[in-house]
Amino acid sequence: MSTPDPQISAAWHISSFSPDGGANCVEAGPLLDGSGRIAVRHSRDREGTVIVYTRGEWDAFLAGVRADEFDF
Repeated sequence: MSTPDPQISAAWHISSFSPDGGANCVEAGPLLDGSGRIAVRHSRDREGTVIVYTRGEWDAFLAGVRADEFDF
């Protein structure tokens, strides 16, 4: 699910792999509503679209990253 709502409340974190303090990176963090969902946005467009994943979707994505499934 994506939303253009810049007011979404999340505990944003910038990737530890991001150079230059994350000015051109992805930010992700848990929503502060207690749902366990994870929000993702582009750090350069913090008022732009936010994509929200369920905890299960996020865990599946992380498992794929750890298994090198996204090594293009």
